[in-house]
Amino acid sequence: MSEVKEPVWRQALSGAQILFVAFGALVLVPILTGLNPSMALLGAGVGTIIFQLCTGREVPIFLGSSFAFIAPIIYSVQTWGLPATMGGLFAAGFLYLAFSAAIYLRGAEFIHRIMPPVVVGPIIMIIGLGLANVAVNMAMGKTGDGSAVLVDYDTALLVAGVSLLTTALVAVRARGIFRLLPVLSGVAVGYVLSIFLGLVDFAKVAAAPWIQVPTFVSPQWNWSAVLFMVPVALAPAIEHVGDIVAIGAVTGKDYTVKPGLHRTMLGDGLAVCTAALVGGPPVTTYAEVTGAVMITRCYNPVIMTWAAGFAVVMAFFGKFNAILQSIPAPVMGGIMMLLFGSIASVGLNTLIHAQVDMHRPRNLIIVSLVLVFGIGGLSVNVAGQHLHGVSLCGIAAILLNLLLPKGEAVPMGGDADEEEPETAV
Repeated sequence: MSEVKEPVWRQALSGAQILFVAFGALVLVPILTGLNPSMALLGAGVGTIIFQLCTGREVPIFLGSSFAFIAPIIYSVQTWGLPATMGGLFAAGFLYLAFSAAIYLRGAEFIHRIMPPVVVGPIIMIIGLGLANVAVNMAMGKTGDGSAVLVDYDTALLVAGVSLLTTALVAVRARGIFRLLPVLSGVAVGYVLSIFLGLVDFAKVAAAPWIQVPTFVSPQWNWSAVLFMVPVALAPAIEHVGDIVAIGAVTGKDYTVKPGLHRTMLGDGLAVCTAALVGGPPVTTYAEVTGAVMITRCYNPVIMTWAAGFAVVMAFFGKFNAILQSIPAPVMGGIMMLLFGSIASVGLNTLIHAQVDMHRPRNLIIVSLVLVFGIGGLSVNVAGQHLHGVSLCGIAAILLNLLLPKGEAVPMGGDADEEEPETAV
């Protein structure tokens, strides 16, 4: 591959800019889930380097914390503990590896056949809506499960409202690179307000060392956590395909051919496994970085190596980690309400963009059952393991799509003489 010749200092500066663009979302995931932000930085940095090794450093992509896993991680940590959650996330990485092998052997269309938009859309919606009550509880000053009060109700709503409003205004009104940082802006304004209201305890920040080796978490194998977490990877794995196509459109290269979609999927999967091994959240390709590459026209993949290196270095700053962990729950709760709703909206948009015809009985049945299973909290015992939430919804959606007949002639609520719409999925 021919790389753009440019001074090392300019490559480093561009790499720092890429990390700055990805930083808000990168550290937000561990803040929301209670994981160690230093581990997120370390996982993103090492994961990006692994991705580059798998793809021959041909794709200008940076891997950061995946939003799709926020709600599942919160539930899993509360239910099975952090080590078991890391084991489940490690297993989720193998789904990427399975997809990589399937794409290599049968082509990318195989994945789309078993997981069309009518399957992926409602699963994404459940990822966003499954733990919406956690965001609401935190916005009201409680713990995520609502079992304890952390901040006075009126004060909590004020902080959550300001954080939410700031995030929305920056997303809608900001220009340039600042438009890429609405979440980080909301956290910053909410945090400053919390300081004035006396909600921030700086004792742990003062006690934290400047340089600190992050605390690693060893994964533990728990079948319940594994079965719960693996289906969550369906959505980001499918999204990976779109991100690779998008960055190819920006740079004018077809990365699905060279280095090949199977290699990019392999790199993403190994990065997810590595992040879980160190105790960080799963990583995924970042659309924010694609936007930054388009704006800056910095197409050299070496820039992503610099961004990954900076992320690894920042993982060892103890005081930085302590500041992030001192952010009050209402700040995160206000932003999580928008975030979880946005994820659900992405699922809805998946159905709309693909023109999934909800008049078709099979489509209506798949979407309806997945939503009710997920939001209603249905739990099914299979061989001593409880399937519920995203795990149950993912399996149910795939099986329904494979088993329900696709050639029915009468739309739901329609007339026997009507023809089946050609746009149905």
